[in-house]
Amino acid sequence: MAEERTRSLLLLDADADERRLISAVAARAGWSVVSAADVETALGLLQGPHGREVQAALLGSWDAETSPKLIAALQEQRATLPVIALSHGDSVAVAVDAMRAGASDFLVRPVAPERLTEALAANADRRRAAGELAPVSEKLAPELSLEQMIGAAPEFRAALAVAAKSARNRLPVLIIGEPGTGKETVARSIHAASLRARAPLLVLDCKAVPANIIDSELFGHEKGAFPGAFTAKTGKLVQADGGTLLLDEIGALPAETQERLDRVLATGEVRPVGLNGSYSVDVRVVATASRPLPEDFDAGLAERVGATTVTLPPLRERSGDIPALARHLLSRFSEQTGMRPFSIGNDALAVLMRYGWPGNVRQLASVLFRAALQCDESSLTAEHFPHIAIQSRFSGRRTDFSPNISKASSDEALAGASPVTLFTSEGHVRPLEEIEADLIRLAIGHYRGRMTEVARRLGIGRSTLYRKLSELGIDTAA
Repeated sequence: MAEERTRSLLLLDADADERRLISAVAARAGWSVVSAADVETALGLLQGPHGREVQAALLGSWDAETSPKLIAALQEQRATLPVIALSHGDSVAVAVDAMRAGASDFLVRPVAPERLTEALAANADRRRAAGELAPVSEKLAPELSLEQMIGAAPEFRAALAVAAKSARNRLPVLIIGEPGTGKETVARSIHAASLRARAPLLVLDCKAVPANIIDSELFGHEKGAFPGAFTAKTGKLVQADGGTLLLDEIGALPAETQERLDRVLATGEVRPVGLNGSYSVDVRVVATASRPLPEDFDAGLAERVGATTVTLPPLRERSGDIPALARHLLSRFSEQTGMRPFSIGNDALAVLMRYGWPGNVRQLASVLFRAALQCDESSLTAEHFPHIAIQSRFSGRRTDFSPNISKASSDEALAGASPVTLFTSEGHVRPLEEIEADLIRLAIGHYRGRMTEVARRLGIGRSTLYRKLSELGIDTAA
């Protein structure tokens, strides 16, 4: 087996604390870090004997005057070198400037470890287009209510119906979906639609916090509870009292922490590390996971948080939603400083619909943002997305292409036809039972799980509706 070549990250102009953080995070992801204080040193490293090992560069601080020149000098030496820019602010205008200067990604300091890891992976992957600026495109879209979310696919609408119904109570919710499907957006919408909307919504990324301090972050600690605990710390569960705590990637919690969290949710009592007593809290937990919770996850906690589960389908399974999503995202982009309105042609939408979107809606937003920045016309066409066809054609990843969308289904979506698919990928009419199930799911989602209204609009009685739900195997939680 050939020896795997070392991957190096070239780090320019980062302060000492940031350099240590970046080096540690990069090392865990299999990268080594080489530092340069100025562009001359950086160019020397690229030209040196180990220059080919440098697969990405990171600018420690974005400066409107000097950073574009740094990027130009680096890419003159290595035209395909991805350059990631850091900034102290999350201004979209700064991101636009960075993109137009040639940056392939844009991160906000202090850098969240998981965000840096994602950026390094994305920019080192030759199968992905450079310059998608995923974090920026996410910031462009404001928080949406459940009613405003874009998508008419029955599975998606049914998931939103479960979310809407769950917003009315205080029980935990588990949202499952691949990265980029919109789990955090749905979680925030549940909070906004709940009686806790005026109370805080706090977020804890479980996979980004080291296991040795996760208990302190979640439950808090007392002064002197462990070496280095020079002051007391209030945990997220106490901070979110009266509101909602979003636990992103709850499956990453250590086993002991899972057990402690289950006790908190059962009793409403939080005991900080090192404290003999406890605090009473009224907090709702909304958890997310990229996949179903593993078998070794604490059974009690899994049952408690998974009693209500919202499962978001990947974008490749709802390709018919892409035209509406694309137009919505482009409309949001046009509202930002430095951006202008764009339309998108059916030829471009057809290309987008036939791609598998392994990064889901997040990746779609990034691709559209990149195309809009580079387009000189007023409308995006298929010519603005050549990399999408290239990736689906030459990549070996199953999720890079969507082979199951028929021309009939594509034409229906482009024409704004009914979101209930009538034809199979081979062009044949689908079985009546499947179409009926999709229509019922669509109605449940559209009327937010109000089953009396669903039955009335479908022209059937409630008892008939529930009988059909049972016969068709549709979850009545929806």
